[in-house]
Amino acid sequence: MSRWLYTLLLYLLVPMVPLRLWWRGRANPEYRRRWAERFGGFTLPAVQRTIWVHAVSVGEVQAAVPLVETLLQGYPERSLVLTTMTPTGSGRVRALFGERVLHVYLPYDLPGAVRRFLDGTRPEVGIIMETELWPNLFHQCARRSIPLAIVNARLSPRSAHGYETIAPLARATLADVQLIAAQSEGDAERFRRLGASSEQVQVMGNLKFEQTLPADVTQRAAELRAQWGAQRPVWIAASTHEGEDEPVLDAFAIVRQALPDCLLILVPRHPERFDRVAALAESRDWRVTRHSTGESASADTQVYLGDTLGDLPLFYAAADVAFVAGSLVPVGGHNMVEPAALGVPVLTGPHRFNFSDISEALLAAGAAKAVGDADALAAALIHWLEDETDRRQAGDAGRQLVADNRGALERLLTLLEPLLKNSAVAGK
Repeated sequence: MSRWLYTLLLYLLVPMVPLRLWWRGRANPEYRRRWAERFGGFTLPAVQRTIWVHAVSVGEVQAAVPLVETLLQGYPERSLVLTTMTPTGSGRVRALFGERVLHVYLPYDLPGAVRRFLDGTRPEVGIIMETELWPNLFHQCARRSIPLAIVNARLSPRSAHGYETIAPLARATLADVQLIAAQSEGDAERFRRLGASSEQVQVMGNLKFEQTLPADVTQRAAELRAQWGAQRPVWIAASTHEGEDEPVLDAFAIVRQALPDCLLILVPRHPERFDRVAALAESRDWRVTRHSTGESASADTQVYLGDTLGDLPLFYAAADVAFVAGSLVPVGGHNMVEPAALGVPVLTGPHRFNFSDISEALLAAGAAKAVGDADALAAALIHWLEDETDRRQAGDAGRQLVADNRGALERLLTLLEPLLKNSAVAGK
């Protein structure tokens, strides 16, 4: 596929965009706001010598935190624009950085929208988190001599196969990138097979190992546990997707037979699902308390619904065992580093291709176990909740693995330094 044909297809889909945003807005009203930004229409304060960082949604924003903080400290004279694609990502940017960064949505990859975006943000360098390949955006950056880096870059075998179906377009898009800083050698090799040159691709490690937890998270978690009952077994099902809450609740019913006072912290991935998941749990006669109400889980609470954004580290720290979802359904799993860094043993389903290297390392270290269904999930939970010694050993192994794999930020800054310095010189 050529970029011309790709662009034509995008224009043909444009009439559907407002309908899609309106439909998604039924569950999350934020999708019905700021539509102009989706087409490059926005007003920012005066920007100068801009560093632009793109993080598509919440997970990428969270992974970008150490990098963004370092850029803010190291280049205080330059504007930093942080773009996302989702309202939840936008909300996380505001919560983490406030007015220290400028935020707009990244526009759809239409030539006119891209030109308006670049005119308004005036980036001197662009840093794309993980894997976001936008042919028209990258082409316009190359025409304007804006160096691009894809950092913390990952490319699963599944995604690589998808890009191979449009190999000419993928190769042309990667040709507009100066640096691909890959998470692992496997990711790097898949980028090379897709058409990136050996000079472009470097291995940096994974920024998710660099995440710093809130300083007070352990204290706040201890306060929660004291309210819930210090000796009460607690597990979390984190970032669940459609089709996962049912087996999670099935597993919970089995666990409660062995551990009648067990508490489940249930955290849906998307805010628009909070009410539906609460209703599902209540329909099974579980007594539900919602975190958003400010109420603590009483002795008779059985399911504690994590229906707020930004509190997942707190919930992990308050749990004895963590099931990281998006893995019982073919979503590809979510970040397992956060619970591991807190010394919480991890359970994951069979679909973990988004975090294959991290998951395999945790599994090999004994810090994680893989389960395939509700029965296996329940059995693993009962084992770790009843066997404190084994649970602590698994948690310590995860904590040590995270500590041993730090250093990606330092390697990335070394790789980015030439792009940042060259763009700074060009901007003078």
